[in-house]
Amino acid sequence: MKNTYIPFQMKVKKIYTESPDRTLKTFDLSYINKEDKFDFLPGQFCEFSILGKGESPFGIASSPTEEEILKFTVNRTGSVTNEIHYLQEGDIIGIRGPLGNWYPVEKFKGQDVVIIGGGFAFTTLRSLLVYMLENRKDYGKITVVYGARNPDLFIYKDEIKEWEKRDDLTLHLTIDNPVKGWNKLTGFVPTVTKEVSLDPTSWCVVCGPPIMIKYTLPVLTEIGFPDEKIYTSLERRMKCGIGKCGRCNIGSKYICIDGPVFSYEEIKKIPEAL
Repeated sequence: MKNTYIPFQMKVKKIYTESPDRTLKTFDLSYINKEDKFDFLPGQFCEFSILGKGESPFGIASSPTEEEILKFTVNRTGSVTNEIHYLQEGDIIGIRGPLGNWYPVEKFKGQDVVIIGGGFAFTTLRSLLVYMLENRKDYGKITVVYGARNPDLFIYKDEIKEWEKRDDLTLHLTIDNPVKGWNKLTGFVPTVTKEVSLDPTSWCVVCGPPIMIKYTLPVLTEIGFPDEKIYTSLERRMKCGIGKCGRCNIGSKYICIDGPVFSYEEIKKIPEAL
């Protein structure tokens, strides 16, 4: 059994720049030792370890069906993420994981699913979406609402172009304010969620900036989604990943052990979760 306290090494296979200011990058990592390869499900996360700098948690953006790589998208915001952004293809990085729980993909089988995301927090949602598309016959109608401040801040742009071509996926892209040349939806995610006629008998997964989640969840309730069929991730509260540092504690919950994925029904019972 893998020791989750000890990082193992992975190699940076490919780096993608996701934003014009280069503050968003996606890293495809490959396993150096086959025995380090692990199984995971969409919604789980790993800790990136940089020798001499520390570690930071990131949601796994790759699908379990993408067996040869682990994909992570990293926003440069501090000392550790700054060091991650200095990595080059071929460099070695430490990884601990998989950690946390996952989106209830077994419950989703045979059901319609709505995915709602915002900005670079679409990482674990990409994992979920690709997983369902690779197992398409197991799921009903799939609808995606994905918002960003402007067109440059959508991540996985090449994949989005391919998703738009599919006839077995409904994709609603929206930006906060009008931009010349943008011919898709305009408006904040909670507003667009109310406007695109979602089926409240579907299961729903929401992940994005805290303010987006806070205002989207009540909209879903207003539409008629039951609390127990709405799931979100509190991945931004992750710290050590194994419940030892205590910094992710909210009420009686340790987000890294009991989460980061919770139903809205559970969220309502956790003080200050949103």
